[in-house]
Amino acid sequence: MQQSEVNLRLGQQRGNWIRLRTLILLRWVAIVGQVTAITVAERTYHLTLDVGLCFLAVGVAVIGNLVAMFVYPENKRLTEAENFLMVLFDLLQLSALLFLTGGLNNPFSVLLLAPVTVAANVLSLRSTMLVGGTAIVIVTLLAEFHLPLRTDTGVVLQVPAIFVFGTWLSLIIATIFMALYSRRVSSEMNSMADALTATQMALAREQKLTDLGGVVAAAAHELGTPLATIKLTSAELMEELDDRPDLREDAALIRQQADRCRDILRDMGRAGKDDLHLRQAPLSAVLEEAAEPHMYRGKLIHFEDGPGEGGDLQQPSILRMPEVIHGMRNLIQNAVDFAHGNVWVESMWTADRITVRILDDGDGFPAHLIGRIGDPFVRRRKTETERAARPEYEGMGLGLFIAKTLLERSGAELSFANGTDPYGSDLPPAERRGAIIEVAWPRDKIDARDSANAVPIGANRQFRA
Repeated sequence: MQQSEVNLRLGQQRGNWIRLRTLILLRWVAIVGQVTAITVAERTYHLTLDVGLCFLAVGVAVIGNLVAMFVYPENKRLTEAENFLMVLFDLLQLSALLFLTGGLNNPFSVLLLAPVTVAANVLSLRSTMLVGGTAIVIVTLLAEFHLPLRTDTGVVLQVPAIFVFGTWLSLIIATIFMALYSRRVSSEMNSMADALTATQMALAREQKLTDLGGVVAAAAHELGTPLATIKLTSAELMEELDDRPDLREDAALIRQQADRCRDILRDMGRAGKDDLHLRQAPLSAVLEEAAEPHMYRGKLIHFEDGPGEGGDLQQPSILRMPEVIHGMRNLIQNAVDFAHGNVWVESMWTADRITVRILDDGDGFPAHLIGRIGDPFVRRRKTETERAARPEYEGMGLGLFIAKTLLERSGAELSFANGTDPYGSDLPPAERRGAIIEVAWPRDKIDARDSANAVPIGANRQFRA
């Protein structure tokens, strides 16, 4: 699980690449806006501008766009360095235009925030800090160094110094805030998208395993009787053909091939039937199946079950959904990873609710992370003690996220807590003092005997292609 999480983390960085066409389109919009602003300022408001230099600055952006359009393919995706250079170019081009049109006295100086926002969404933290730092330096320089705005009568349009200072300060604050805000939001969205992809892959894998198990079990069940008949008949023929060695050899071959048929059932593909008996199972059987891969990892897993208040003595039979099996398996794996020696899986049922609690005798969840458990890519710096105890573990919270997402899809509600204060006094290792995970379903969501979920009885049905 750890290696797949690392690969996903690297994929998250690759996923931040954007198409060159997107930035070209945004730049064309900016160019049209700049040309319109210069034209209106000169002809409508009769401002005296150095039109030649202004259109030269705009022309540089036009040339850059044309070169990018004709040199690179339309579907080219930019690397980190190329994205950085494109955003930095736009920032410098806009700065040059503001220098020619009044600096911070120009109300369009607020557009300096646009390249910083783009950088925060698509670039790495280092590149974003470089773009943001450059923007702050440019804003500071434009406050002092710029060509003044003049009317055709020679009047200089300049706001009071205190307003220039206010504009400078607001742009600095806005640059920092917009960069942090945009980066945080885009990071959350990317993490969630990657984690949901991993969840779908895990569910698809569990579904394939479940289907394959159903194929093999159904085939073994349905072919058992004819294969047994063939073996019995061939055995009788072998006894009656003692005086005919050639025919007796043929009967032995038939029996041998019948045995071989049983052995190749496990190699069957998807062509088969869905075994209706495998679509449901007692609650304890499903939990033991989920825990089976972690039963022999040096930790004891204890299973306890019983009815709650108002519950029947008979254990409920639940739907054997891949979401439930894989989700519970991840939760049990997490408990085994952090337990000192014991893990408890407790199940209880009432008339309207089925509840499973997973407890361990470890140190519990870190108190400051309990509210974030279930979020993807939650990790913290490990202490030296933790590194010594579990040097191979580099979890990022993806396993718990997948478990939580899959179980919630089945209708469950999850809660996380600690049995004791993780920073309190030590208790005997057998105590249920560590992490507590409770999974609760409304009974009508998962009970296989409920009328809405009742598994049909009859002949096994063909799998759909």
